[in-house]
Amino acid sequence: MFSCKKSADDFSTWQVYRGDQGSTAYSDLDEINAETVDQLEVAWEYATSDASEGNRSAIQCNPIIVNGKMYVTSPQLKLMALDAVTGQEIWRFDPFEGRNSRGVNRGVVYWEDGKDRRIILGAGPDLYSLDAETGSLIDSFGSEGKIDLREGLGRDPATLSVWVTSPGIIYEDLLIQGTALGESYGAAPGFVRAFDVRTGETVWTFHTIPQPGEFGYDTWEEGNYKDVGGVNSWTGMCLDEERGIVYVPTGSAAFDFYGGYRTGENLFANCLLALDARTGERVWHYQLTHHDLWDYDLPAPPTLVTINQDGKEIDAVAQVTKQGLVFMFDRVTGEPIFPIEERPVPQSELLGENTWPTQPFPVKPPPFVRQIFDESQITDISEESNQYIREYIKDANYGTVYTPPSLEGTVQFPGTRGGGEWGGPAFDPETGILYVNANEVPFFIRLKPLQSEKNGVLSGKSIYRLNNCSICHGGDLSGVGAFPSLQTISIGKEDVKKQLSTGKGQMPAFPQITLEQKEALIDYLFDPEKYADEEVEEELDDLRYVHDGWNILEDQDGYFGVKPPWGTLNAIDLNKGEILWQVPLGIYPELIKRGLPPTGTQNLGGPIVTKGGLVFIGATRDEMFRAFDKQTGEIVWETKLPFGGHATPSTYEVNGEQYIVIAAGGGGKVGARSGDRYVAFKLRGS
Repeated sequence: MFSCKKSADDFSTWQVYRGDQGSTAYSDLDEINAETVDQLEVAWEYATSDASEGNRSAIQCNPIIVNGKMYVTSPQLKLMALDAVTGQEIWRFDPFEGRNSRGVNRGVVYWEDGKDRRIILGAGPDLYSLDAETGSLIDSFGSEGKIDLREGLGRDPATLSVWVTSPGIIYEDLLIQGTALGESYGAAPGFVRAFDVRTGETVWTFHTIPQPGEFGYDTWEEGNYKDVGGVNSWTGMCLDEERGIVYVPTGSAAFDFYGGYRTGENLFANCLLALDARTGERVWHYQLTHHDLWDYDLPAPPTLVTINQDGKEIDAVAQVTKQGLVFMFDRVTGEPIFPIEERPVPQSELLGENTWPTQPFPVKPPPFVRQIFDESQITDISEESNQYIREYIKDANYGTVYTPPSLEGTVQFPGTRGGGEWGGPAFDPETGILYVNANEVPFFIRLKPLQSEKNGVLSGKSIYRLNNCSICHGGDLSGVGAFPSLQTISIGKEDVKKQLSTGKGQMPAFPQITLEQKEALIDYLFDPEKYADEEVEEELDDLRYVHDGWNILEDQDGYFGVKPPWGTLNAIDLNKGEILWQVPLGIYPELIKRGLPPTGTQNLGGPIVTKGGLVFIGATRDEMFRAFDKQTGEIVWETKLPFGGHATPSTYEVNGEQYIVIAAGGGGKVGARSGDRYVAFKLRGS
């Protein structure tokens, strides 16, 4: 039976998302090294031919390579098998068959037992099992080759919005899988489940929102388990296969920015969970944000590491956070490797809110991003930019990383895109050094009371806010970042109604909205002026707040409202708990021409590290793919991709030749051009 476990000399394949079950993003290949990297050239380029118009799509897939085949996904979530040497397409599978695709995909799962070889694909709410050789569905898995992840959550599946972003992980004959969810009131619960990889039957379920009688139930308000959602594992997991422990990072409870209706710590939200991989029973947990009000869900898979302290090797698990922290725990006991302090944090003045009084901070390593925003941190790239931001935030709240959301507006720094983000870190087992890219991008979060029901029916404006449409499209329908404006809608009302049911691209479906509510929402979207004077009623018994979007704090020219660097690559010695080096990641050419030093850019997608002494990463808005010297942080090679590489690369060996491949899909949340390419590199003449 196929096992993803690797020995010290078995890192030349890339059969698992992020390289191995430990999620280390490490390879022991060294044909491409500091001396040869300047000889890299394009080996092949493959176009999926399905990028969205208007720069609204992206590719986030980390390819896996098995038996000379590479498995990749497209902007519309089609699955392709390619020849890993030539890039030629072998087969293609479309899970949506012409219907609107939903969400993003960061990779797939491979499993084999003798001649039974399968690829597991998550697309929308479904998991598909396909023959790895032919791409045909395995009919014996679930219902005609797929299972619906909306089922088995204890609520009406027709009302739930559930989908898959990151691949699950294999333990023996189990596929352990998390999900992505809506983040509004009424979201689905994010239970973690294990499925029989052959049949698709559910083997165990871990209730991330505890049920009556379960550990952690008393950290919520009575009855929250019936209707509160979120607390999901959307970003991937890692597995200690020898010990049979799976490590699961969890997200926030929904709604993200107000918790007056869910008083308490809210276990197991924002936790690193250690579960028995065979049974799903809790081994240990550690909550990294109590009663989250900041959308500080754990953004990346944890990483298995072995460190050396006082001459003793310790098997640990490391978790990076959006706050720019690295927490490390003993894999078996959950004891922190370095002390963790509970420090007082600011308290909310919002009616109905009960902020948790303290939050955990590891003593080591130090944060790899800034955690305080004050006037000294306001952008200084020009006097005009500085004054613009000062005026913009003059009535706002700001301060520490845990300054709570407010009606006046709060500068959240780092914002919800990190610190660390979904690309995750890379770990070098030879040196004990963790490499992690980071964003230092401030957000401006402002809460608004949600209108109460009138005559038994929520107004269209209330539904717009209740379901967090404003997060992507703005409180005034003007759009946020890469997400489009709704002030002018180019399609008809019936098409809008259909998209609310099915979702499209990065827009989720909203099955919980009734037909009557859809019609009210559509009425608001097509005639918002009719609701301009609608008053807000505040009733504490059913008080709810929403926010007016994940608005990045930007100056008049669209640059970030904080002093650079805005994006960095960091090397952290986990043995000592020290940051070894930090360098800007990415440039704005126009700012370089103005005489400014490299500022870094917002970056999405992670690094890999190799025995050849290199750290490879795309991720940046400038569409470059770079290799850094892993000892010094110096750029030793870079090339322009056809589109931005907002994905984690993979490296592999076929016939004695080393390749490096990255998805160049651009677009996405950084607002760059969208593309449809995979680009593979190898040494010239090899």
